Amino acid sequence: MKYNADEKGYYGEFGGAYIPEMLYPNVEELRQNYLKIMAEESFQKEFNELLKEYVGRPTPLYFAKRLSEKYNTKIYLKREDLCHTGAHKVNNTIGQILMAQRLKKKRIIAETGAGQHGVATATVCALMGLECIVYMGEIDIERQAPNVARMKMLGATVVPALSGSRTLKDATNEAIRDWINNPTDTHYIIGSVVGPHPYPDMVARFQSVISKEIKSQLQEKEGRKNPDYVIACVGGGSNAAGAFYEYLDTPEVGILAVEAAGKGIDTGKSAATSVLGKMGIIHGSKTLLMQTPDGQITEPYSISAGLDYPGVGPMHAHLFKSGRGEFHSVTDDEAMKAGLELCKLEGIIPAIESSHALALFEKKQFKKEDVIVVNLSGRGDKDLNTYIEYFNL
Repeated sequence: MKYNADEKGYYGEFGGAYIPEMLYPNVEELRQNYLKIMAEESFQKEFNELLKEYVGRPTPLYFAKRLSEKYNTKIYLKREDLCHTGAHKVNNTIGQILMAQRLKKKRIIAETGAGQHGVATATVCALMGLECIVYMGEIDIERQAPNVARMKMLGATVVPALSGSRTLKDATNEAIRDWINNPTDTHYIIGSVVGPHPYPDMVARFQSVISKEIKSQLQEKEGRKNPDYVIACVGGGSNAAGAFYEYLDTPEVGILAVEAAGKGIDTGKSAATSVLGKMGIIHGSKTLLMQTPDGQITEPYSISAGLDYPGVGPMHAHLFKSGRGEFHSVTDDEAMKAGLELCKLEGIIPAIESSHALALFEKKQFKKEDVIVVNLSGRGDKDLNTYIEYFNL
């Protein structure tokens, strides 16, 4: 079975490009050029140089000794939290800004939930001197104030999305509307493996640097390229796509995806798309989507601003449906506890998104000799207020 996108942008039955006619030229221009541009030697050279000198890659693969002792298995943390800007998001925005320049775009738009992708987009726009407009749900603007301030300091215009639930999906709707109105000079940097083809494939390819590094780093540390399991949290799923990418066709590597169960799967306050989702179309691709019986999108919920997306990227929908990926869901409480545990055991404050992945150790039994890599997708600075309120710090 094939786990990557085919030439039409399908992962099994998921994916494709379901877009209004007015967007067709934009998406088609990108689809026809993205692989060609990425293959150019000058593109690769510039991309890799920026990842090294600007982002700070390779990020360490850190053996978490005390965490491993507690769970009686071998746990490595892929430290994406140490990237410039504080999360994996910048791997993709560097790639896409170089793409936009080669397509001669002058104006960049983006959507953001937790704000990390907005910050990463504002960062690369400042780096390259391009105009930057970031759409963000009004509710997320309130709960992620430090990131909003960072975007503004970096010269971006932050536009609140005031419709619907005023969170990520509404910000995405506003960004798409902007793109329709500005088709020729604007590039839309989507921050996850979602949206119409070629976005899910392009973003996954830019993020695949994560699993490429895991392979060479594990070879050095363990004398083998393949772990027994790779664990990552999944909202839209870009950090997971990056961590899983090089292992998709290696069946002996277990792929463990962790979604946000929120207050509990059956509470109506959850974002566990694989359990609750049905086939549907959101933001230009066919995927698993949380919806009412008559097809209206239901509001997702998670304590983590980066995981409350009502759908999931088509690659992940296919990994779930095909059984290649094992999907788990973790509640707010389980995630918060796991986040604090990493602080106390390893001196690392993780983003609440990443804490969901760490919570899996309480739920799933691993063997003593298993080698497990957890993608630590971001750092917890942006979530300090949530941690403070939750634990009364």
